[in-house]
Amino acid sequence: MRVLFYGTPAFALPTLEALLAHHRVVGVVTQPDRPAGRGRPVVASPVKRRALEAGLPVLQPPRLRDPGWPERLAELGAEVAVVVAFGQILPKAVLDVPARGSINVHASLLPRYRGAAPIAWAIIRGETETGVTTFQMDAGMDTGDMLLRESTPIGPEETAGELSERLAGLGARLLLRTLEEIDTLPRIPQDGTQATLAPRLKKEDGWLRPAEPARDLVNRVRGCNPWPGAALQTPVGRVLIWRARALPDPAPAVPGTLVPLSPDARPGAPLAIATGSGLLLPVEVQPENRKTMPWADFLRGARLHAGARVTEPGP
Repeated sequence: MRVLFYGTPAFALPTLEALLAHHRVVGVVTQPDRPAGRGRPVVASPVKRRALEAGLPVLQPPRLRDPGWPERLAELGAEVAVVVAFGQILPKAVLDVPARGSINVHASLLPRYRGAAPIAWAIIRGETETGVTTFQMDAGMDTGDMLLRESTPIGPEETAGELSERLAGLGARLLLRTLEEIDTLPRIPQDGTQATLAPRLKKEDGWLRPAEPARDLVNRVRGCNPWPGAALQTPVGRVLIWRARALPDPAPAVPGTLVPLSPDARPGAPLAIATGSGLLLPVEVQPENRKTMPWADFLRGARLHAGARVTEPGP
């Protein structure tokens, strides 16, 4: 089948690879090159780099709503479009360019977690199951008729980055099945009353509030790894927490207080953070402008002891 592919981040690569192996990709549409990393050099997206390696035509429209794009895309002669984490909302005139329309690979069990960050928000909100849905796109945001869905459990310590890698592979396999069965698959309307939203993450979404339960804080740590990171303000500066565990609280304390893991602990014993319910035990942390390190090493270097306080970061 002649396929026009839309995608931008690494999450889209397994689907692009599957299409290259089983179909004819007539062109790739990806976001414009943007500044990234230290020094902010302008870099191409992972999808663009792979498309160029494969010798595919690459288009990078700043806005697909601008005049002329439907006609330009039609020149590629695609039978169907496949969209995976592209990063723009496609207008109806663009969706309708291929004869078989446009199919999206979305990393949630729709209609739950519509939006740009379904993996992160599923973890932050404590879900234990998620999955991938393929659906026929319409002009709404992830609202089109569903084609195939496949679920998978979320591991109790799995981060958004780790889950993303798994769902990317699952999505590629589900997309191939969708194209193979496209003429016979029923179109299943979404129940809008069951919809939830997963907006694009902001740095503030990673701020940790010690008054919340430890289990919720751990979920936020997992959901914000690898971006934007879960942050706390300590007496020696802001710290990102990349991995953490929730533990029972044997002697409740003011949320944000560093406390020993047991009431009868000796001086120098491991410390955790009192929360609204339970203890938050950071495992891997990253102080500002430094490398990731174990929590115990950070406490030792920062000379923080029991009774010190951490708080939610400010602007």
